Amino acid sequence: MLQRPRFIANPVRPIHTARRQRRKRLLAVRSVRDSLISLAGLVGSPVCNPAGDPLGRVSDVVARWDGDEAYPAVTGLVLRIGGRRAFAPMDQVASVSRSMVSLGSARLNLLEFARREGEVLLARDVLDHQLVDLDGVKVIRPADLYLAPTPGPSGPVLRLVGVDVSAQTLVRRLGPKRWRGVPTPDKVIDWATIRPFGGEVRHVPLRASQNELRRLRPGELADLLEDLGRDARQELLASLEPEQAADALEEMDPEELEALLRETPPEEAAALVARMEPDEAVDALRDLEEAARSELLERMNPEQAEELTDLLEYEEDQAGGFMTTKLVSAAADETVRSVRRRLRRDKERSGDVDGIVVIDAEGRMLGDVPLYQMAIATNDSLMNDLLSEEGSVAVPADAGITEVAERLVETRHTSVVVVDEDGRPLGRILADDLIDALLPERARRHFPRFLS
Repeated sequence: MLQRPRFIANPVRPIHTARRQRRKRLLAVRSVRDSLISLAGLVGSPVCNPAGDPLGRVSDVVARWDGDEAYPAVTGLVLRIGGRRAFAPMDQVASVSRSMVSLGSARLNLLEFARREGEVLLARDVLDHQLVDLDGVKVIRPADLYLAPTPGPSGPVLRLVGVDVSAQTLVRRLGPKRWRGVPTPDKVIDWATIRPFGGEVRHVPLRASQNELRRLRPGELADLLEDLGRDARQELLASLEPEQAADALEEMDPEELEALLRETPPEEAAALVARMEPDEAVDALRDLEEAARSELLERMNPEQAEELTDLLEYEEDQAGGFMTTKLVSAAADETVRSVRRRLRRDKERSGDVDGIVVIDAEGRMLGDVPLYQMAIATNDSLMNDLLSEEGSVAVPADAGITEVAERLVETRHTSVVVVDEDGRPLGRILADDLIDALLPERARRHFPRFLS
């Protein structure tokens, strides 16, 4: 049986909860879908005064994102009147249709438009820019954005409700003007599932980003990091908890990870690598040029830098080169109760613990107690009493991949302990570590999320 991956998947929302939330979204409301207004069609449409006389054309649509609302409200329109770009707040707009805007007042401030803090120009900042669909876990580029009037305390409020990513819509935008204002919502994504990263919208706060990003597994986050552009993935990386970011980096393609570390400020890159599993951190450091590798090591905790430097001395295909150094060891005369207490205090390392290495007074390995044995043993049992008569399953640090694989097959174990020339434990090789080392390209441990 293969060792399960070292990362622990974050809990996913129950399916019925996800469906209930989806039903609450605006695009699930028929009246909203029937009243969609295409941003691509609205831009360039005529703007008329209360008497119906044309004044100019729509240049862009302004929305304010405060990080709290799932559907940003449109706060005004940027109008092209003669050679000027004027701003019309929504309280001066009588109506917005798919092909025309009517103003409710003949008085209009013709001062040049200036963006205020928190405002986003939907056509300029969002259309054709990279966005992240958290439901589909993919990077998208909107071919169109959809607005719709929604009920508000003082009357209808025009909001951004959806993103269209279909090729048909892109063709529509390139076609005649009469086509552009007709929504074609065949592949519409509800805006509540969308998060912007990078570009002009970087200053906009991300609404509940941590709660939603926490649902994604490391492999899914790795896919997003690989697909996003440089600025965008740096922002996504900054949005993650440190441990979550490190787990995602461990799942990235080696070339993509190398590029990410090179473009990240050295202090931040060093912190990220320092949080990775030692064997994964060593793989990442090996792929960097010597100067870049040395700079990251210099910015780490000296003790941790020394550990990684020691591991870098092993060849990539030697046991010491792909082992994890996180071990749980116990003295021969230690009780099971004592070991269990230590295991409970260190839950974060549960994915690396395949057994307990029992050592003698000089630190030499006596044996390896599987977790199953720990589970059925009594609290007062001594670790020495749990040792198998078959002896320890260990390999030297300079053992090759083939020798490690043969040892696992012979013993039918899911891991093997790596020891130095004096028999002192250095680390452990899990089955998935071996698979990573055997495959020409590092295998990604991606598992499908529950459908929501």
